[in-house]
Amino acid sequence: MPAFCRDCLAAAPDGTVRCGQCGSPRLACHPELDTLAIAHVDCDAFYAAVEKRDNPALTDQPVIIGGGRRGVVATACYVARTYGVKSAMPMFKALKLCPDAVVIGPDMAKYARVGREVRARMLALTPLVEPLSIDEAFLDLRGTEALHGMTPARVLARFAASIEREVGITVSVGLAPNKFLAKIASDLDKPRGFSVIGAADAAAFLADKPVSIIWGVGKVSAERLAADGLRTVGDLASADEAHLAHRYGGEGLRLARLAKGRDDRPVVAEHETKSISNETTFDVDLAARGELEPVLWRLSEKVAQRLKAAGLAGHTVTLKLKTADFHLRTRARALPHPTRLARRIFDAGRELLARETDGTRYRLIGIGVSNLTDIAEADPVDLVDSSGPRTAAMEAAVDALRAKFGSGAVERGIAFGHRRGRR
Repeated sequence: MPAFCRDCLAAAPDGTVRCGQCGSPRLACHPELDTLAIAHVDCDAFYAAVEKRDNPALTDQPVIIGGGRRGVVATACYVARTYGVKSAMPMFKALKLCPDAVVIGPDMAKYARVGREVRARMLALTPLVEPLSIDEAFLDLRGTEALHGMTPARVLARFAASIEREVGITVSVGLAPNKFLAKIASDLDKPRGFSVIGAADAAAFLADKPVSIIWGVGKVSAERLAADGLRTVGDLASADEAHLAHRYGGEGLRLARLAKGRDDRPVVAEHETKSISNETTFDVDLAARGELEPVLWRLSEKVAQRLKAAGLAGHTVTLKLKTADFHLRTRARALPHPTRLARRIFDAGRELLARETDGTRYRLIGIGVSNLTDIAEADPVDLVDSSGPRTAAMEAAVDALRAKFGSGAVERGIAFGHRRGRR
C-alpha cells in the first residue's frame, strides 16, 4: 500500500507505524494515495490560530474570537472547544461553558492578510484553486506531477508543513476523487489532519453517516428525510433514484449521487468577490442617532480597509440594522462613482441611518459595499464634489500611521462618540 511520512516525505514500508528516516508517527497511507488529486484545505481554528501565533502567551489558553455578551462566537480554539464552545454559539453561553476564556474581538484586516498569504501558496501548487472562504479552498492538482516532481499527496503534505513552519498556523487536508469527499475528509482528523477517502471505500465510509453530513442538508431537510425513513447516507444510497427524484425533485437526484460518493463538479478558479461588509452586535440595544453614528464610522473604516487591501471599490452602499425584536432592515444607496473611502461609505450610510432613527431600538448594525470594481476606477475628480483627492490623501496618511504605530494611533473625532454597548 502506498505510504509516506508527512514530515520528511520519505517512503514508508507497508505496515510500519513510524517513519524509518525521521521517526515521525505522522504517516499517510491509502491504496489510492498516489492517484488522487482533488483536495480540500482548511485552516485550523483560523482566527484563533492567527491570534495565538501573534501572542505566544495565548498558546495554551482557551481563546474565543468574538465579543460582547450578546454577540456570537466567530471561532474558538481547540482548547476552548474541549469545554463545548462552538462557532456561532451565543457569547453568553460560550462564557458560561468556559468562563476563563480569553475573548478577542475579530481583526478581519489581519485575517485577510494571512488568508491571502495562504491562498498565494496554494496558487503556487496549481492554478485551479476554488476558495470557499477566507480560510479554506478546493484544489485540483491533476497534471502537476511533472511540475513538482512528486505526487499531489506529497505536494499537499509539503505544503501543509510549510504553512506551519513559515506562516505559523496549521491546516488540515482532505484528499479524494471529488470535492464532496475531499471536504468531508479534511474534517476527519483536525487539527493538522491529512485524511484520504478513495473511490473504492467511499460507499462503505458514508453508509452509517447521518444525512446531515451532505452539504445543503440542514435541520429541516434532515427532519423531512427522517420522516421518510432516510436517516443515514446509506439509506439514501439504497433508495430508488426515481423515487427520490419524484419526492424531492432535482434535490433528490443530487442527494442520490452524493450518497454514492459521486460528484462531478469541477474545481473552479477563484470566484469574484460580490461584496465587502462589516457588522457588530451591541451589548445594549441602541436607538439614538448620536449613539449609532460612531459605531457606523468605525465599521465604515473597516470596510474601507478591506476594500483597499483587496484592490477594490464599490458602487453601492448597504446599511443593515436588526431591531431589538430581531427584525432585519436593509437599506441601500447607489453612488455616482465607485468608492473605497471610509468617509464616502460613512456619509452614504449615515444618510440611510437618519431615516431609520425613529425611536426603534437596534441590537445590530452593519455597513457593506457591493457592485465591486477595480480600485483604479474609484473616486474620480467630481465637478460637484471635488473633495475626493483630499479625502483619499488624508485616509492614505492615516492608513500609513496605523500601519506603523497600530490601529489606535489615529482616530477621528466621531469615533470618540458614544462607545457604550459595542462588542
